[in-house]
Amino acid sequence: MSRISTVSVASVYPHYLAKVEKKGRTQSELDEVIEWLTGFDESALRAHLAAGTTFEDFFAEARLNPSVSLITGVVCGIRVEEIEDPLMQKIRYLDKLVDELAKGKAMEKVLRT
Repeated sequence: MSRISTVSVASVYPHYLAKVEKKGRTQSELDEVIEWLTGFDESALRAHLAAGTTFEDFFAEARLNPSVSLITGVVCGIRVEEIEDPLMQKIRYLDKLVDELAKGKAMEKVLRT
């Protein structure tokens, strides 16, 4: 198991936010992307952030979007669809969605609608 599984989502969230805001996107857009991926509503997401939930527990409680298999591409030089560790794949799905948001993709494309 990788070290990232024990890292809190709340400790990484500000980095995601800074990345998307630097490119002119908003916190509400970031939250929408996270909520789309995980199935959490806004209050559940805020509760996880406030509680310092680890990535392992965060994704254990998540109900991944049925369209998650449409998330493809490369993050950190690795194709997300080929990652074998289920937790790492979920984390990389999130990374990929944040990257796409920061790159200015339309929300419809980021959310695979």
